[in-house]
Amino acid sequence: MKTYVVGDLQGCHGETVTLVENILETEHAAGREPPAILFCGDLINRGPDSLSTLRYVQALSQGSDGRIDAVLGNHDLHLLAVANGIRPESSSDTIEHILAAADRDALLHWLRLRPMAIMRGEHLLVHGGVLPQWTAQQALALAAEVEHALRGDDWVGFLREMYGNQPDRWDDALTGAARLRCIVNALTRMRFCSAEGVMDFKMKESAHADPSTGLMPWFDVPGRRTSDITVVFGHWSALGLRIMPRLIALDSGCVWGGKLSAVCLDDRSLLQVDCPEYRSV
Repeated sequence: MKTYVVGDLQGCHGETVTLVENILETEHAAGREPPAILFCGDLINRGPDSLSTLRYVQALSQGSDGRIDAVLGNHDLHLLAVANGIRPESSSDTIEHILAAADRDALLHWLRLRPMAIMRGEHLLVHGGVLPQWTAQQALALAAEVEHALRGDDWVGFLREMYGNQPDRWDDALTGAARLRCIVNALTRMRFCSAEGVMDFKMKESAHADPSTGLMPWFDVPGRRTSDITVVFGHWSALGLRIMPRLIALDSGCVWGGKLSAVCLDDRSLLQVDCPEYRSV
């Protein structure tokens, strides 16, 4: 069975359906069994039909016996926070139809049970990034701590404490809300950090940092402890699609008029769907 990973959907329903159907047809034409399909987070928001996109991925996942799944992205967590009165809707949000849907509770329940990280063979899938201090196994263990909080009785309380930019560096001694917040920020928000692994959340619109800042993409930090496996992630449309020996970046700007991309982890083959420019700012 082949495994495909799909980049940020962001509510682009038509493109999502087209790409998934292309994946299934490719495998069927080759005489292979239905593939595993993993989505790298940000299923919703910014695009034109977040409700249909979320329903579609939920339906795919629930009928797949674990073969189809998604990790949580920052926009997915934002939806959970807005739905529980923790965050206000932004003017750029396109989640109002989810919040008003008759099946809202079922959709949100399914969403909050999604993993923060998935390991498939030698591939680690997250939405944002992995702190350079973490090994793959440590990243999975820390992701599991957040998953436990999201699936627990006080998951709304966890969401209330989730937001903030501090602490901006990992310390094994971190506890409580600060520990979980640092994990969430790394796995769903991080793009740049320092050589010491201090996260920066100001730079969003570029793939490059001014050398004078001392910042670099998290995956370029010397001595990164996940360099022995392939990290697969989305979140960074300015970075674009990158398929490298130990790194796959999959946010190819679907909602910004780019493409929706899927990469087969087994042979690095690429499938893409062109997308209209749904958003310009």
